[in-house]
Amino acid sequence: MKLVKHIANLGYGSRKEVTWMFREGRVTDPDGEVLYADDQVSHEAIRIDGEPLDPPSGLLLMLHKPVGYTCSTKDPGRIVYDLLPPRFRLRSPLLSTVGRLDRDTSGLLLLTDDGALLHRIVSPKSHLSKRYDATLAHDLRGNEAEVFASGTLMLESEDTPLKPATLEVRDARHASLVLTEGRYHQARRMFAAVGNHVDALHRSAIGGIDLGDLPPGEWRALGEADRARLFA
Repeated sequence: MKLVKHIANLGYGSRKEVTWMFREGRVTDPDGEVLYADDQVSHEAIRIDGEPLDPPSGLLLMLHKPVGYTCSTKDPGRIVYDLLPPRFRLRSPLLSTVGRLDRDTSGLLLLTDDGALLHRIVSPKSHLSKRYDATLAHDLRGNEAEVFASGTLMLESEDTPLKPATLEVRDARHASLVLTEGRYHQARRMFAAVGNHVDALHRSAIGGIDLGDLPPGEWRALGEADRARLFA
């Protein structure tokens, strides 16, 4: 791929704007030598204003989404893309969220520009688990784990029972719920179905990937080892 198109696809500007970057000498190699638009160099050997390029297409990243942000590109309020470099919103292919977390839910959010990978992650056939840590408004009554694991729980306005889910109780008002499907607001609706209310919800893991010590609002790109762990 031509360098101008490659850099433009990463969101650094239109092709015309990137062409001007070359003319102004802003595109260099790691040693500071000016590159030209027809040079044949690897992604890793390109610098813009002395900084390495953002990750190439095929990007998968994890973001620690804080409460108050929506998984949208057009919401008038705060959106998750505000937490990423501005160029990421202009990448081609588009960098998309893998599923969603609602505004009031924090935690692990994956984003990718790899359509096949996105489909694999969200596909019900992958049976990819998701772990949610919930703070509840009322004490657990004691039989919730059995109800959630039964495979018979029905959510309001639905006609298909939920797949079995695992509830791990930490104390009377704190528990972790592990799901293998992703219905609309499922975790919150499950607790509502057993007479409780979720005051705070946090997604801590997807498959074999967890947030670890990643601070709220921060992100990092995931490598091949991370991808393998995701589906392990």
